[in-house]
Amino acid sequence: MILTIIIASGIWTLYRSNGITGEAGVDLVWRWSETAEEKFLEQSGSNYMTVSEPVSTYVEWPGFRGINRDSKIEGIRIGTDWESTPPVELWRKSIGPACSSFSVWGNLIFTQEQHGEDEIVSCYNLQTGEPVWQHSDEARFWDSHAGAGPRGTPTISKGLIYSLGATGILNVLNAVDGDQVWSNNVAEDTKTELPGWGFASSPLVFNDVVIVAVSGTIAAYNIQSGKLLWHFAHEGDCYTSPHLINIDGIEQVLMMTSWGATAYLPETGEILWQHELNGAKVIQPAVIANRELLVDQGEKKGLCKIKIRKQENNWEVEELWKTNRMKPDFNDLIVYKGHAYGFDGPMLTCISLEDGSKNWRGGRFSGEILLFEDHDLLLVLTEKGDVVLVEAKPDKYTELAQIHAVDGKTWNHPALAKNILLIRNSEEMVALKLPSD
Repeated sequence: MILTIIIASGIWTLYRSNGITGEAGVDLVWRWSETAEEKFLEQSGSNYMTVSEPVSTYVEWPGFRGINRDSKIEGIRIGTDWESTPPVELWRKSIGPACSSFSVWGNLIFTQEQHGEDEIVSCYNLQTGEPVWQHSDEARFWDSHAGAGPRGTPTISKGLIYSLGATGILNVLNAVDGDQVWSNNVAEDTKTELPGWGFASSPLVFNDVVIVAVSGTIAAYNIQSGKLLWHFAHEGDCYTSPHLINIDGIEQVLMMTSWGATAYLPETGEILWQHELNGAKVIQPAVIANRELLVDQGEKKGLCKIKIRKQENNWEVEELWKTNRMKPDFNDLIVYKGHAYGFDGPMLTCISLEDGSKNWRGGRFSGEILLFEDHDLLLVLTEKGDVVLVEAKPDKYTELAQIHAVDGKTWNHPALAKNILLIRNSEEMVALKLPSD
């Protein structure tokens, strides 16, 4: 028995963990094998392009989950017969590890990555994937479930890039050349401790304010001066991003923490309303209608539909229903035509917004979602690097097409610039030109 235990223990010393999967499985590799980051650092160079022509002022994809942080796309139709007309690969490049996605401004794309002991905000050419510039900070974050690198996605607004690193460094950079406008450490400014999974927020820009979340703390800075305007610390932590909503004509920032939901006035930090829903949260809220929201209860408890009313000087929050028919692990939840589409564990699921009842479950692949509103179509980027097209219809699960896009665990949200799909993980990035309808 003792010999068996010794042999078994010895075998386990031959492996190391590359983190966990979406179903909480362990991703094991040989201990002596090079990491993707080590391979990347060996081959990476510093051959940067220069921006030789005026940059478009049109923001194709301003940041995390698109224009309204809802993963919805209007005005674009794509072909779905990928057997006869598949997506065309424009380029494929190695990249440093991170959970970050892309933002897109004209012909420039922006993301974050880890290069050894340096945290990088990087800019690449949309058409070629060639590097344009990099901004570097001496900082490194790693955890056992997702690996090394930043978690948040840069936000582009009026020619400036706003990025939050995994240890709390908030950078404001010139989008054309990467020159620093100002930089602050939000964790130090607000005296916030680094949580187990790092700071995962993507900055939100509203008028003259940039708002970020570091664990359970929300903080707002003046975009010109970098001055800290206000901050508020909740009990518990937070792995979501500040979310701009409008209720009865009043713009407000919604923050989801392990305590619950809190809405603030972005300019002053005044709390408008709160609703307690205890449980760690990673899912962005979804706007159903003017006063109705779909929010995550956290810790795989499911979803909650709430209604917010302004009564003279007071705000009231009413719970309409709760459901465990959809218990999302990934950060996409899409509300569309009376239904919600998201993940119940590893299964893509459709539920009714009327009462939270389940319509269907299908496609065991976990991942992130885009919705093409013009033709009821979901594009899913799975954690195994596949791209899957599914009908956004409540009657049944219908899969239309599937291709493999990237190798390695893929927890990064896809981005879209017209018909160019941008995909990355902690090993590589790729641009795919989607066929037109």
